[in-house]
Amino acid sequence: MAERAEPSGSSEPAGASQRAGASEPAERAEAARLALEAALRESGAEWESPGPGRYVVTLPGTRKLSTTCSLVVGRHSLSVNAFVIRRPDENAAAVHRWLLERNTRLYGVAYAVDAMGDVYLAGRLPLAAVTAEEIDRLLGTVLEQADGSFNTLLELGFATAIRKEYAWRTARGESTRNLDAFTHLTRPADG
Repeated sequence: MAERAEPSGSSEPAGASQRAGASEPAERAEAARLALEAALRESGAEWESPGPGRYVVTLPGTRKLSTTCSLVVGRHSLSVNAFVIRRPDENAAAVHRWLLERNTRLYGVAYAVDAMGDVYLAGRLPLAAVTAEEIDRLLGTVLEQADGSFNTLLELGFATAIRKEYAWRTARGESTRNLDAFTHLTRPADG
């Protein structure tokens, strides 16, 4: 049986352009994987690939010890997810408002809350935008937002827990050095 010509007058067999188009997402995904891996190698950050198109990157911090970031190359986009803090113990509305106010200024990611109330940074980039420069910018945003906002988020959502931890440590003569950033919460009120 003879194959029909495409309506455009092309001499290609019917469906050939559809088959070629079907490989384009796979080709874009492969190009994104290669660009992502090159960017990760260049970054110096610790990373691993637990499966094809899946990457886990550990970003070192100064306030938060580290931030684990998951990157997944999908059929049409690169998704990024990074845990920031667990569900706030208190003052959740103020924490959420603080996060939402910052979302308008972020690049490539936004703060999000999961079903448990834990806070993440989440985002997507089209595969065509995945370059070493964009990955560097995206990971920089994740690091700055997860690490840079960490103490503020703890103050807003965990002040009572910080005070209890400080009291527990001082009562036992243990170090409170990692609570130094919160001395304004832990020092006795002037009376």
